[in-house]
Amino acid sequence: MNYHLELLARPHSVVRQIILNGLSDFNRTSLMPGLHIEDMAVVIRQADTKEIFGGLWGRTGWGWLTIEFIFVPEALRGQGFATRLIGMAEEEAHERGCHFVWLDTLNPKALALYERLGYERFGELKDFPIGGSRFFLQKKLEQPAAA
Repeated sequence: MNYHLELLARPHSVVRQIILNGLSDFNRTSLMPGLHIEDMAVVIRQADTKEIFGGLWGRTGWGWLTIEFIFVPEALRGQGFATRLIGMAEEEAHERGCHFVWLDTLNPKALALYERLGYERFGELKDFPIGGSRFFLQKKLEQPAAA
């Protein structure tokens, strides 16, 4: 077989999925055989139409919840949706056996919210984007009180 490299300036999402699948397979078989990684989402849904307007996307594995994306539409901001999204995700992560959470953000307002929710910074990538920073945060999940 013959291989070559090609730059795709505007790759299709299928290309991302091929690369991600290969990496995921390698990680599962080489780093931690038997590891179970599972996606999760908590959505903001319009009650009447059931349309999804935003939410949280993450995954659990290795005892961690990784929060990849959180989006609250502008009209719904300041009403506690982000706090509730994160709280629901943390509860589910705990049910899945997770003890820690990590996320990152470019948004200074989101950074302040995450810190109020008990997240601690463990890294900062300065000038990402230029003039700003990308912040990395983590949190140890509290054990729920015994009933």
